Amino acid sequence: MTAAPAPVVAPTAESVTPVAFPATDRAHIARLYREHLSSGRSVLGTVLGGMLETASDGAWVFTEDGRRYLDFGGYGVFILGHRHPHVTAAVHRQVDTHPLAGRVFLEPVAALAAEALAARTPPGLDHVHFVNSGAEATEAGLKLARAHGHTALVSTVGGYHGKTLGALSATANPKYQQPFQPLLPDSTAIPYGDTAALEATLAELGRRACVIVEPVQGEGGVRIPPPGHLAEVSRLCRTYGAFLIVDEIQTGLGRLGSWWGMDAEGGLPPQPDVLLVGKGLSGGVVPVAAMVATAVAYGPFSRDPYLHTSTFAASPIACAAALAAVEALDREDVVPRAKALGERLLADVRAACAPYTGGLVREVRGRGLLIGLEFTEEQAVGELILELVGRGVLVNHSLNATRVLRLTPPAIVGEEEVRLFLTALTEALRVVATHIG
Repeated sequence: MTAAPAPVVAPTAESVTPVAFPATDRAHIARLYREHLSSGRSVLGTVLGGMLETASDGAWVFTEDGRRYLDFGGYGVFILGHRHPHVTAAVHRQVDTHPLAGRVFLEPVAALAAEALAARTPPGLDHVHFVNSGAEATEAGLKLARAHGHTALVSTVGGYHGKTLGALSATANPKYQQPFQPLLPDSTAIPYGDTAALEATLAELGRRACVIVEPVQGEGGVRIPPPGHLAEVSRLCRTYGAFLIVDEIQTGLGRLGSWWGMDAEGGLPPQPDVLLVGKGLSGGVVPVAAMVATAVAYGPFSRDPYLHTSTFAASPIACAAALAAVEALDREDVVPRAKALGERLLADVRAACAPYTGGLVREVRGRGLLIGLEFTEEQAVGELILELVGRGVLVNHSLNATRVLRLTPPAIVGEEEVRLFLTALTEALRVVATHIG
């Protein structure tokens, strides 16, 4: 794999001045990565061109030499784009007044953020436990389930819920699990979307079971279950007395063109005990995530506020970002915009891939602004990422599906950005097909 060519320098946004580094500093930063962070990450950065990302704005990431890259990746974080003005203003105000709490008195920003989030969660999910990352939200959910006696973990093949020890037990990928065995005992992974397998497992485990599932698998390669699947999972959990955690860390807050992935189920809505929220909750500015639970499920954490704690959880600066992010999603009609843009992009990406479908391209699938391009060869994903970087576009691979390239663009992109992306994709596919086909 050769290094990606650098795209033509484009004018930066007026509001952005990328931090300038001498060209020699690229090698210096790569050396620091090797010596202090990750040798593998250093190699990957060099393969991708060695650029240093030093600024961002809206749908764009800027490198130290003034080049800009359209961000259709970001692993699902930037539904509002980078540095959304409402979120950054709220964070600036909080930094200037009270960024971290002493944790002795009640802190108002966390309370207001919890109220705003609970006003947008499905009915009954009203109790909020803020944390710093999606993996921490998963850990909190699993611990809450155990506090109720649900000690048998049931997850899905290809599911991704984080890489801390408990969350990794639910992230059913041997590549990431094997070096850290033994993980949580009594853990089972069933095929995604297979309600018959779930019922058989629940019939054996009964009320000991804690089921964790995504409405659409993100890192699993944008796997979309059969219609009504999540509602059926919810029904089975109620029937057998199992605890249900719905992981919407990637799919929630508009990413699928609805506030929550479970909103698209129709009919009898799912009734989870716990909802996991993250990524977009940050507003693209400050890391923050949350576990949201029903009153009954949340009981142990509510009664004893020291049962599960973290020094930086629910910090004023993070909750200011979360509150502003929910406000911006609501006030600016981001969710319907994500739905309309996602439908348009899915059709256009399928059209761009059509000449290669049945050959290089196996399938294009998606919901809202979560779109996956599955290829017949794993090599195609890496090659396409390089070609797109060379044309000024950033995208993501899928950790649990190595043949799937993933698109998670912001809902704020306009016509010019869409045209740039589609042109880059069309050209990149042509080059990759020549190399591999």
